[in-house]
This record gives sequence, structure tokens and C-alpha cells, in this order.
Amino acid sequence: MRYVVGVDLGGTKTAAGVIGEDGSVLLTDQVPTLNRDGGEAILDATAALVRSLVERVAAQGAVVDAVGIGSAGVINAAEGTVISATDAILGWTGTHITAGLAARLGLPAAVVNDVHAHAMGEAWLGAGAGNGTSLMVAFGTGVGGSFVVDGKPLLGHHFVGGHVGHFASPYAVDRTIPLPCSCGHSGHVEAIASGPAIHAAYVRNGGSTSLPDTRAVFDAARLGDELARSVIYIAASAAGQAVGGLVNILDPAVVVVSGGLADAGELWWTPMEAALRAELLAPLAGVSVVRASLGNTAAMVGAASLVLS
Repeated sequence: MRYVVGVDLGGTKTAAGVIGEDGSVLLTDQVPTLNRDGGEAILDATAALVRSLVERVAAQGAVVDAVGIGSAGVINAAEGTVISATDAILGWTGTHITAGLAARLGLPAAVVNDVHAHAMGEAWLGAGAGNGTSLMVAFGTGVGGSFVVDGKPLLGHHFVGGHVGHFASPYAVDRTIPLPCSCGHSGHVEAIASGPAIHAAYVRNGGSTSLPDTRAVFDAARLGDELARSVIYIAASAAGQAVGGLVNILDPAVVVVSGGLADAGELWWTPMEAALRAELLAPLAGVSVVRASLGNTAAMVGAASLVLS
């Protein structure tokens, strides 16, 4: 059995696992991402995490021969570098991920954006398995996605493919004024359909400021708070409409919906799927829409598939 390490490098934590060529997860571990310390410090910590896993599985007779990474940021997968990143990871832009880790570990490496890695994992072994094409869209702190064809994500000419939170949504307005988006523009899907957008809409429309976050808004909705139910319904409808439009454009075999909101239950899922299906062209009416199934291992498994293939 061949083994590699798959790394899920995010803004707050870096998780890694030893993955077999059959997709089995032999061992996992994680460390906080040193997101205030710059790219070289992050690479040092990531290499130490991978080295620890390699040594631990060696005691079991398994040999790791490569490292695949799913990383936050816009990633030039051909060169293995970070084209741009938000302030969630200071000093990440310009970092040479693959060259840096290969030099530290003495192992070949490959990297892709973390959402693409997540989608690759679901396409290989998760909710999208067995399909030649799958569209994955994740709704959580932000909104991201990936279109996977025969196991490979479409990255785009500038490696920006998958930023599905950043096109216009008619829902993303407040009294006709477009809502500001995290990308610096206004009126985008992420401005209305992300988790933080739900909390912001609740407060903006007169909800209690004592509710600290999106989870609390969902709790209030389950207890009968009509405003909470309304803002969740609107956000879910915006999410579904956006995904439905993407389905019309891309015609995937299956749609995989992921992220914290997808796991929040029927309060979000039911209006999301209803809005999605209301958008579909007639030949697409029966498209399968499913929840992601791999959980926290998806991006690790997908990153591993980069070097297993």
C-alpha cells in the first residue's frame, strides 16, 4: 500500500493525515496555524507536523512518499505559490508552499486551494463519488466552491476558479442598497448567504444584540423567534438561487453542499434546496443535491489525491 500525507492548511488550524492509496486514513493530527507569524513560520510548523506523522507511521511499517496540501488563499497550483490571501493569514501572499515544504521534508509536494481540495475529497470518496462531474459549494464563514471533472478541479486561467460567493445576488441588498462583501465589492452572494451575514442581518433588522453569533440566531429560530427564522430563510434562499444558477451553467452530475450552514439542519436546508430547484432548467430538474459526507477529513483526502494520482 502506498501512503502520502494530506494537509488541510486553514486560517486557524492546520490538520494533516496519512492517507493510503485506497483513501483510508491511517493517522491524523493538527496544530494551530501561526497566522500572525508569516509564511516561513507556517511552513516550519507544517513541516514539523508532517514529519511527526511520517515518523509515527514508520513505526507501523508504512512509508510516506509525497505530500499534498490544500491551502487557504488563491493558489497558483502550477508553481506551488500563494497568489493572494486575506489578513486571516498575515504574510501568506507570495509564499512558495511546495518548494518550501519539499526542501524541509525531502518529499515531493503539490498544492491547491483548500476548497478545491475539499471538493476533490468529496468527489473521490464522499458524497460525489462515482460521478464524472460534481459541483461542491460550501456555506460557512464564507462561500466557496469547486467544479470537479474526472477528479480534477477547474482552477481557471488565473487560478481564481471556485469563488462562487462573489457574483451578484438580488437578495444582497438592504433597502435597495447593495450589502458590502468581504471581497471589497457589494451585492454578492457571500454578503447575504454566509454564516456571518445571517447574524449581521438579524442585528441589522432589529434583532437582539445579545445573540453573539450565527449559532445563537439558529437557536433562537428553533425557539420560535420569527425574525431569526426570516433571516435564515432569506439567506438560505439566496444560497439556493446561486447554486441553482451555477447548475444551469455547469450541468454537474451531482451537487454537493458543504459547510456549517449545510450541517445546521432543515431550517436552512429546506428553503435552500427549494430555491435551488426553482432556478433549474427543465432538463436539470432531477439533479441530485446532497450534503457533503466526509466531514473534517475531506480536504486532507482531496489534498492527498493530488499526489496519489
